[in-house]
Amino acid sequence: MAFTVLLVDDHKIMRDGIKAILCRGDEFHVVGEAESGPDAVQSVKRHHPDLVLMDIGLPGLNGVETTAEILRFHPECKIVILSMYDDENSVVSAIRSGARAFILKKASDTDLLEALRMVARGGAYLSPQVSDRLLSRIQKGDLESRAAPSALEVLSPRELQVLRMVAEGKTSKEIAVTLDLREQTVRSYRKTMMKKLGVNNVAGLTQLALATGLTQLPRSQAAVESE
Repeated sequence: MAFTVLLVDDHKIMRDGIKAILCRGDEFHVVGEAESGPDAVQSVKRHHPDLVLMDIGLPGLNGVETTAEILRFHPECKIVILSMYDDENSVVSAIRSGARAFILKKASDTDLLEALRMVARGGAYLSPQVSDRLLSRIQKGDLESRAAPSALEVLSPRELQVLRMVAEGKTSKEIAVTLDLREQTVRSYRKTMMKKLGVNNVAGLTQLALATGLTQLPRSQAAVESE
């Protein structure tokens, strides 16, 4: 029996390419596609796939946040993260969120299929370039300093999602629509986060999000601050 797969990427050409690879054999069956974090959460609820193959850089919720959200209600799902980049912070964040594999988008078809096989059978997988970099940092003794828990670890996965959107300048209404929440619930999250983090306003939340690398300045604002 084939393993069922949900493909999650905001670029259709990428989803089509991966689907073509998976359809060459009878090991995997694509049961659905999604192009954003919230779409992925709803698709998992609808299709209950064995595997989710998901881009780390998604609109709405990124791949790490979406992984945590999916596993909250569907813990048996096995999630494989795809990324253009091999920085160790992204890898560690993905694994901490519950992902079983981290694969670079430049990986070969053979490597992708092998990763899916290993994860489907209960194993884990890291692209060779990723595992080599992590091993090097562990041997040098400075991985923990680069991936150490931040002040934001007092926040729940959902609070982190809300915080990132607040820092990106989204209104409570926009956040509520994206996360399928009531606007009042979003406001409640903001107040709770301020209390947990010891800040008094949205500016303080935004500064913490920027300082810890949770988000980056919007391009327009970064241009203004560099003048």
